[in-house]
This record gives sequence, C-alpha cells and structure tokens, in this order.
Amino acid sequence: MNYIEEPARKTPVLAETDVLVVGSGPSGLAAAIASARQGVDTMLVERYGCFGGNITQAMVESIGWYRHEGTVESDGIGREFEIRAREFGGERKEPQSVSQVVEADIFKCVADQMVEKEGIDRFLHCLGVEALVRENQVIGVVTESKQGRNAILAKRVIDCTGDADIAFRAGAACTKAPKSQLEGVSVSFGCSGVNRERFLDYVQKNPGSLGQWATETSGKENEMFSPYLSEPFARAREKGEIPDGVLTGGYWSSLTDTGEATYLNMVYMLGLDPTDLADLTHAEIEGRKQAMMAIDALRKYTPGFENARLRTFGSSLGTRESRKIKGRHIMTGDEVKNQAAFSDSIGIFPEFLDAYGVVVIPTTGRFFQIPYGALVPESVDNLLVAGRCVSGDKISHAALRQMMCCTVTGQGAGTAAAVSVKEKVSSARVNIQRVQEALKKQGVRIQ
Repeated sequence: MNYIEEPARKTPVLAETDVLVVGSGPSGLAAAIASARQGVDTMLVERYGCFGGNITQAMVESIGWYRHEGTVESDGIGREFEIRAREFGGERKEPQSVSQVVEADIFKCVADQMVEKEGIDRFLHCLGVEALVRENQVIGVVTESKQGRNAILAKRVIDCTGDADIAFRAGAACTKAPKSQLEGVSVSFGCSGVNRERFLDYVQKNPGSLGQWATETSGKENEMFSPYLSEPFARAREKGEIPDGVLTGGYWSSLTDTGEATYLNMVYMLGLDPTDLADLTHAEIEGRKQAMMAIDALRKYTPGFENARLRTFGSSLGTRESRKIKGRHIMTGDEVKNQAAFSDSIGIFPEFLDAYGVVVIPTTGRFFQIPYGALVPESVDNLLVAGRCVSGDKISHAALRQMMCCTVTGQGAGTAAAVSVKEKVSSARVNIQRVQEALKKQGVRIQ
C-alpha cells in the first residue's frame, strides 16, 4: 500500500462535554438519555441525518419480536421507545409475538423528541473518525463534517458505532471473525400496493415456522409461527429467475390498512466485512439488485403481491456483526443459555438467541444478567462500549446483538459514565453499586 504524509495541523475544538456518545442507534440513544438523566452534560453525534440507527436507517421495525407470554425483560429506555412510538401513532401489531412494530420514519420523530426533552446536545451529519487518547485515557473524538475536521473533548466517551470504530482507533483490543464466518448483511425494503387480506389469507394457509430454517433450537421453536416466506423464492429459483447463491427469502413484518409492507427483510448476503469500504459498496448495490429480484418473485408467486411495487429502500445496509471489543469480561454462549448472574450486572435480557442458525425464544421466564465488564475495554480507560460490539463470543453475540439488548447495554453505559463523572473516578473504576442504584431508580431490572 502506498502512503502520503499529511502536514501537521491544528484541529479546532468544536465542543466540550462531560459525556460524549458516538452513534445514535438503540444503544447510543439509550446511553445519551441515561447519561443526561443523571444530570451531566451529554452530547450525541450521529453520522446520518436522523437518530435511530438500525431502526430508522435499516428499517428494522420489529425490535421486540421475541416477546411472548412469560418473557421477563429489563425494562428501561428500550420499552420507552415502544411507548413513545405508540403515542406518535407509529406502532402496529407484530405478527409473531405479543409486541408491536415501531415504524421507521415515525421513530425518527420519536427519537428527536426524546433527545430534545432531555436537553442533550447533538450533532447530525457528524462522523467520529479518530479517538483522542492521552496517557491511555480517551479524552475526546475527532469528527469530520461539512464544517471540516473538528475535535469534541469529553470526560467520558461511549462508543455506540456498532463496529467499535472509536474503541479500535483508540487502540483497544478488538476481535473480528474472518468475513467468511461473519453474519450476513441485508438491504431492507418496503412495498406498496399489497392486497392485505389476500396476502394474510395466503399466510394462514401456508404458515412459516421458526424451525424451517433454524439449525439449533430448544425444541419449542420448531413449530412456532414465523413470518418467513420461502416458497415464492424457491419457485423463482427453480425457473432460473433468481440465480443460485442468491439468498433471497425472509421476513415480512407488518402491513398497513392501505396495503403497505413497511419492512421486508428478504436479502441476505454472506462473505462481506462491514468495516471494509469495497465490501460495503458492493453490498449496497448488490443488495438493491437482489431486492428487485425478490419483488419480482413476490409479484409472480405470492397472492396479494400481484400489484406490489417498491416503496422504499433502507437508507443504509443492515449489518449484524463486525468488530467486538475484548472487555474485562467476555460473555459466553453458556452464560446466556444458563441464566448467568454477575455482581456487576447492569441489566438483564431474556434468553433470546437469533444468529448462526441458533434460535431460542424466551417463553419460559429465563433470562441472563449482563456484566458491566463486557462494556469496559481491557486496555483503554474513560471509554465504554455499548451495542452489538460489546465483549462476547460467537453464540453470546446471538443475544447481545439484538436491538432491545443494545438498549440495555446503552443505558448501563450512559449511567456508568455519568456516575463516574460525578464521582470524579474513571469509568473503569466507577463504584458499580452506585451505578446499579441509579439504574434501579430508572426502572431497570438488574437481577
């Protein structure tokens, strides 16, 4: 690789704050809100033009589809997202659970209101590109925007980028599986012109099940209903209309009364690295091409979709896995599956796994605790990480990556960062009992 040498330059300081959250997906929103509620100055920066991450950018509206009778959850800010969406009229019944979907575009307004209500300083269209580190402590982030290159200084930084971008650039130890082993990426899309009644009648007569595609379950999932469509795409593949190796087929989420399928997750591409620029570019373009193949198959072979047409694409690729930090504690699949408990718990999450062909739906009341140590990089201080890139092994990632779980780690990180600022100790040395007390006051179940 060739290199150029850039001249030294002074970078203007755009802002200073107590807690800086980079990335505003479910974990980042929860982190910023939790921090602000502890009474410290909080800033949230987001590279796109709206908050919400996978909910608003990748259109993943079914954030609680695991919820059934008997599910025990952490509660907290993640449940507030659903409540606020309902107040905005941006919620509909989710087809396979007792939860509701959160409509992507409405949630942009929900997130705006929640951020404004808490008095959080914020910048949209602001990309965090570098960590500022002094004596092994993160003191801020360098950003790039239309204003150019700037610095934001902070007493604590929370990396909610999903890919551990800030942690990686700060020199924190990270892992990443070879791209041949990473979970696939998706381009989501929506359709209008669907005959709702005709389609739902087809689904009733041809129900999908979780067991039809899972390779490992707890047994009870095998016959559970799933809004998974495979027959139309199998028929298109038989006729050569979808090439071999193209993994079209997947989920519908909800239908409006006017015939809009607002979230169709029917493109799944393997062998791509979400931290590689060439792979990201290929995935966006190839994903849209495959989505159009999927729409053609739906029109031809799915009753109710005969007159369907493209409504919208997700604004960004839906990614499931890339970097993870090496934290003070590395979560394991055995801990998730065996109701692990930790003295430094910052929240619980139901025994829900969905990745690598492993599907466990939490219908029995079982849950595991999430340790603060999974959010703390082992080698860099005053930096916390929340969201899908927290510290864990392959199977634990099948639970930790879930959006509602990301709100749990986000709320824990935001609260811990704020408490550490108020007590004037580093985030690695914060009094975990004080953090837990603050989380309980916010309505979070930690054990």
